[in-house]
Amino acid sequence: MTSSTKEKSLSNNEEGVNPLTPQTGTPLSGVTVVEHGKGVAASYAGRVLAMMGATVIKLERPREGDPLRYEPPLLPTKHANSAIHAYLNVNKASVTLDVATGAGRELLVELLRRATIFIDDTHPQSRADWRIAPANICAELPDLIYLSVLPFGAFGPYADYRATEINVFHSSGEGYLLPNGLALEIFPNRPPIKAYGHLGEFQGGTSAALAAAAALLALPAAGGQTVDVSVQDANVALSAMTLQRYGDGVLETRPTRSFTYGGVLECADGHVQILLLEQRQWNLMVKMLNAPEWTRAPGMEDPMTRGERGKLINEHLRAWAKTRTVEEVVRLARDAEVPLGKYFTPPDIIASEHERARGFIGEIALDNGTVVSMPTFPFRLSESPVPTLRNVPGRPGEHNAGVIGTMLGHTQDELDLWYSLRVI
Repeated sequence: MTSSTKEKSLSNNEEGVNPLTPQTGTPLSGVTVVEHGKGVAASYAGRVLAMMGATVIKLERPREGDPLRYEPPLLPTKHANSAIHAYLNVNKASVTLDVATGAGRELLVELLRRATIFIDDTHPQSRADWRIAPANICAELPDLIYLSVLPFGAFGPYADYRATEINVFHSSGEGYLLPNGLALEIFPNRPPIKAYGHLGEFQGGTSAALAAAAALLALPAAGGQTVDVSVQDANVALSAMTLQRYGDGVLETRPTRSFTYGGVLECADGHVQILLLEQRQWNLMVKMLNAPEWTRAPGMEDPMTRGERGKLINEHLRAWAKTRTVEEVVRLARDAEVPLGKYFTPPDIIASEHERARGFIGEIALDNGTVVSMPTFPFRLSESPVPTLRNVPGRPGEHNAGVIGTMLGHTQDELDLWYSLRVI
């Protein structure tokens, strides 16, 4: 996400844009989602549904709001708003509500009566204490889709465990295999690491959104149901090939997971990755290099014996790439039909002409006029409008009046009372 300041806000976020206004023509237009989550996985599930046109109402804690608002890096806005919070909550309405209070729970049920999907990542014990567990909510609202998003799911021996990104990522097995390849060669003594950021929770959120969409399709025939998503289970999919190989008797480790040869190459001004798994790919690469003497050495023609010389091959490939720019290497590979691609940095992606032409990178103004660039949506559905960035909630409870007042029909006096009691 990048930012700049402009005097005038963008047209798709001019003052007056209301996230409660249905987005006509979108796949989920008319679907209302209530999101009660403080983690990235639940929030990302809500974002996916919002970008597909659902009306998503984000429930935050009274006064301080969502904990993710305070996760660095912070954006220069009027109200506490981090980059990750702005990204996850784009196109959502913000309502403050303490569901642990009696009045808060009653307002939650009122809201859910007007909703199709309820996203929740509350710890199971708190769900039971506050009577917002599936057994409680679905008994009152049998047509509701209750999307539970928890680190280890809602049942099983780990269901009550509290966990963060580092826990779910490593417990899925993927962290055991990182770093590998070139990174492991550069840092041979580095212990297992997790991928940067919130990859594990994004993976869980993606699975949750897809599960909710499936439940939505089944709604006419099956009615409401509870969808139980485990972020750990979703991340095991990242290591699917590793598990398959283990079934074949091969235990992958960090040193053995990398390609026999090929993989990441450092150029003079960046990195590329080359894939040489097939004989045809090897032949094209040799032709691209103008068949240097080392490619014609004994044993290089046969794939089996060539694999034994992987370290030597990589030394030659890396020496060749290090003297050339990324652009030059990519051009040579493209002309030779060699499977090789550039490693893009975040600034590269933001500035990408291709991504902007597809509408994948959009811009939106925050509450102080700062304009930020961020991804919109990674796919489009036929005959649907291009997903747009409509708004980013500024302060917690920004839409209390529109939701609790206008939508639920409560008076200003009632809102004032609930504000004073910290219910909202």
